[in-house]
Amino acid sequence: MVSPISTGAVGFAPLAPPTVWQGWDAFVHRAPASARDVTDGAWSQAEREDYHSELAVMRTPAMDSVFTAVRRLLLVNRRQQAGARRGLIISGPATTGKTTTMMALGRSFQLADARQHPGHTERRPVLFISVPPAATPKMLVSEFARFLGMPVTDRLNQTQITGAVCDLLCELGTQLVLIDDVHLLDTQRRAGAETSDQLKHLGERIPATFVYSAIDVETSSLLSGVRGAQIAGRFKIFRHRPLAYATEQDRAVWDDLVGAMEDLLRLRAHRPGTLVKHASYLHARTGGRIGSLSHLIREAALIALTEGTERITKQLLGEVELDAAAEDQARPVRRKQ
Repeated sequence: MVSPISTGAVGFAPLAPPTVWQGWDAFVHRAPASARDVTDGAWSQAEREDYHSELAVMRTPAMDSVFTAVRRLLLVNRRQQAGARRGLIISGPATTGKTTTMMALGRSFQLADARQHPGHTERRPVLFISVPPAATPKMLVSEFARFLGMPVTDRLNQTQITGAVCDLLCELGTQLVLIDDVHLLDTQRRAGAETSDQLKHLGERIPATFVYSAIDVETSSLLSGVRGAQIAGRFKIFRHRPLAYATEQDRAVWDDLVGAMEDLLRLRAHRPGTLVKHASYLHARTGGRIGSLSHLIREAALIALTEGTERITKQLLGEVELDAAAEDQARPVRRKQ
């Protein structure tokens, strides 16, 4: 008989996704799990599992570069009254931390906005959505409406929804629009081309800075043809590459990242410095991809908790299966183990 999968917590309730305001606002204001010492037994097993499942996101040089680029764009766009404003596309391979960087950007901006406008809880300074698969213009703008909690009925057409969304975003003081997965727009197909046009229209109607995230946007259809030329003429591209490990500076950045993540671990028998000692191996296993590194450390920590060993070893790291991209990258390394 197969045992049922446990959530590890009594009364577990899934968090609302960040693509709706309640979920986004909760993400922005949710304090990271406490880093207090757990050897006093104050945490339950479920609390310790939740802590390692979440494990705080570390700042990287790529994040700092994106934050700086967007701050400058916000200044450039501040007084522009007509036409589409300048924007940024975060592009790179999968699992390099593009969505994480975008969400961290939005969180930082919203917290800064709250400090500038204390007590104005009705403001919505940031909007975050993801492009749905096979999106049409109406589907896309309906995602905007869903984030805002606006009711959308079948009787409303695309033009009506678009007008209502743009008017409300202006009223709510939205200044930063974050759109994930824009590589899903296939502009060689009619629906994708029309949805790309809808994005351009929204950028002209909403007085905000738009930031897109995409997997390798340079090779997608989004930047091809006349429509692509318009996007390329209005958006900078930030290439979010995997972290390298070739130079001394590269290694210092990676080692610091691994060390910062290791410092967050709350495993009773873990030997401090173990992960930093194996930083080169961790880079080889993950190909320098932040998402893969986070997955590897978090899953290893959870295995150590659930199996009672309370420590991460190189052997345990080697037992964790990662995403296909990371496994392909690490196959020669794993053969040497």
